Amino acid sequence: MTLHASHDGGRLVLTQGRLTLREQSPDEAALLADGKPAALVWIDGVPGEGTTGAASMTVAASQAGVYQPGWGLFAVIRSEDGVAVGGAGFHGPPNLGSVEIGYDLSVSARGAGWATDAARALCQWALEQPEVTVVLATTEPGNQPSQAVLERVGFVRVADRGELWAYELTSLRS
Repeated sequence: MTLHASHDGGRLVLTQGRLTLREQSPDEAALLADGKPAALVWIDGVPGEGTTGAASMTVAASQAGVYQPGWGLFAVIRSEDGVAVGGAGFHGPPNLGSVEIGYDLSVSARGAGWATDAARALCQWALEQPEVTVVLATTEPGNQPSQAVLERVGFVRVADRGELWAYELTSLRS
């Protein structure tokens, strides 16, 4: 499926099929980190816990002066009606060819393939960037839904990182 990348107000927007990923600025991330909707309509009224945590990472990176546009948090939005169903993004800019992704869905959006779609779009965009050769992800051992997302996208499990299961992706399945 074709991935369309554009910019809206300086923010990266990735669109693929039913999904739109809209980058959240550090100011928007600060609102999300506080559990506020940040001018988005959320399926469950407010962003989920994982999304607020990821937003805090974007805010911290901005405050530390290491935030790089395109490599932070994105709202996962249903293209058909503009409703936000979760958050997904990068744990920071590429480092030595690798970048790490994460994702979180609102409770009402789980089980409908949104995390798989979001992870696939993020990975496709990242692997098209010249500074990225591998995308990383981790899960807790008991998080079978997240492991299934990674496997559907094409990630391969590699050596664990402490208590977490680690996965790598170097190319997308066609």
